[in-house]
Amino acid sequence: MSQRNEVTGQPRPRLIPLPEEQWDARTRELLAVTPHDAGNRIPNIFTTLVRHPDLYERFLPFGGQLLLRGRLPEELRELLILRTAWNTGARYEWGRHLPLARAAGLTDADIDRITEDPETPGWTGLQRHLIRAADELNREATMSDATWEALADHFGDAELIEITMLVGQYHMVAFFLNATGVELDPGFDIPRS
Repeated sequence: MSQRNEVTGQPRPRLIPLPEEQWDARTRELLAVTPHDAGNRIPNIFTTLVRHPDLYERFLPFGGQLLLRGRLPEELRELLILRTAWNTGARYEWGRHLPLARAAGLTDADIDRITEDPETPGWTGLQRHLIRAADELNREATMSDATWEALADHFGDAELIEITMLVGQYHMVAFFLNATGVELDPGFDIPRS
């Protein structure tokens, strides 16, 4: 069993963020284009992942495409990301995306509902289908015909591809975050469950 942080109660990281005094020229260059938090702080996900600079260099453009330049409306993108974080138990992913979800228009009631069954009252039909898609992709690594067809009534081919890639990418990120124990950054704390 992993040791727990006395303050947060979360498992201690297996990999810590690479300390700045260990950054070489390439690391500095890679992290220079990374999104920074308040106070010019670089999020722990990036300072941990940069321990594998070749992978980091290729990961950032793909993740950025889905997060910043994707075709899905922000609200739907964040709904899928939060459901994926919930399905995988990715505390870091959940905590980092809560502010983005709220900024995209998800309400606190929507966010609470993300942790419940897709049939919970309050969802629109489209939101319900997206929750089902995230759940099915998480469980079976595919979508049922019924879910695919329901989404195809709302989206074109590119958006359907993006839905699967978005859930898959955030599933992969959850594997990394959970396995390495990346700690949630200051200012993004969420209540202990």
